[in-house]
Amino acid sequence: MSRPPAAPLSLLDGQREVLESLARSRTAAHRLVQRAQVLLHAADGVSNNDIAVLVGVSRPTVLAWRAEFAEHGLSDMGKVAPGRGRRPTIPQETIDRIVDLTLHHLPAGATQWSCRAMAKAAGVSPATVQRVWSARGLKPHLTETFKLSTDKRFEEKLVDVVGLYLNPPDQAVVFCMDEKSQIQALDRTQPSLPLKPGRVGTMTHDYKRHGTTTLFAALDVLTGKVIGKCFTRHRHDEFLRFLRTID
Repeated sequence: MSRPPAAPLSLLDGQREVLESLARSRTAAHRLVQRAQVLLHAADGVSNNDIAVLVGVSRPTVLAWRAEFAEHGLSDMGKVAPGRGRRPTIPQETIDRIVDLTLHHLPAGATQWSCRAMAKAAGVSPATVQRVWSARGLKPHLTETFKLSTDKRFEEKLVDVVGLYLNPPDQAVVFCMDEKSQIQALDRTQPSLPLKPGRVGTMTHDYKRHGTTTLFAALDVLTGKVIGKCFTRHRHDEFLRFLRTID
């Protein structure tokens, strides 16, 4: 004995537009797209059996989605029922312990945590530790350095120096000068081979020492020209000679 056809699903103003948008979506969850298609077919008077075949779901699923829509409308679209869905693979207590150890404690006899050391301390696998660290952007193996000036007039000087670059005085030429002392003057024992396709540049691992030198260099911010000079000694006399060269 065949079942009587179900009455068409009644849609309120605006609901069809929402369902049609979901049914065409390429970014929404596949099950949400299927549910929208089921409800649209039901509103068009298609039988439940035909809807199940067209959308690729079972007839009980079609009936359940129609019943939920009749009771809650679009308010529960996309919600996962309690007890369903993928359960977390890592307990929250374990995640909290790994994060706390990473941020506030150090391993015995070491300066930083490794995946294996943390896995042993937390009683989990190294892969679990890596997932927790990656999800929270924790990188115990990296260190960034910083320097805070203790000069009480640092901010005042900073404004003056930066102001020279952003708004120099009329007819002024701004130079940025630095020094690097104790540079080793080295020479390779054999000529280096240049870079070529399929081979990196090469050089010998041993070298000859020719003492040290001091490099003074200045950058003309306007033209990009670099003025450089090397001296064998590092005293105020050499510094003044370089300033005269710039002048």
